[in-house]
Amino acid sequence: QVQLVESGGGLVQPGGSLRLSCAASGSFFSINTMAWYRQAPGKQREFVAAVTSGGVTNYADSVKGRFSAARDKNTVHLQMNSLKPEDTAVYYCYAVLLGLNYWGQGTQVTVSS
Repeated sequence: QVQLVESGGGLVQPGGSLRLSCAASGSFFSINTMAWYRQAPGKQREFVAAVTSGGVTNYADSVKGRFSAARDKNTVHLQMNSLKPEDTAVYYCYAVLLGLNYWGQGTQVTVSS
């Protein structure tokens, strides 16, 4: 079992920055890949970024150069810079362990003036 708890969402003006964090807890030693997805109103959930335990990262084209994901053991952070209104969504933390998918409860990010 894995529990994922996100934090750090909020309201920010266009061009601003936010930092999301997701802490994983449970009966495991290490999670290989942790990721972030987001879901905007009326849209499907989409991939944002992933980072392995070794620090290898992968990003959606829409956030490359603006977002940065990093790991600290079983915590994953998402630094979001140059935020745009289209980044507004609920952001979910995601992990896979022993073939099972785990999701956090989500944290709202709103980019608006």
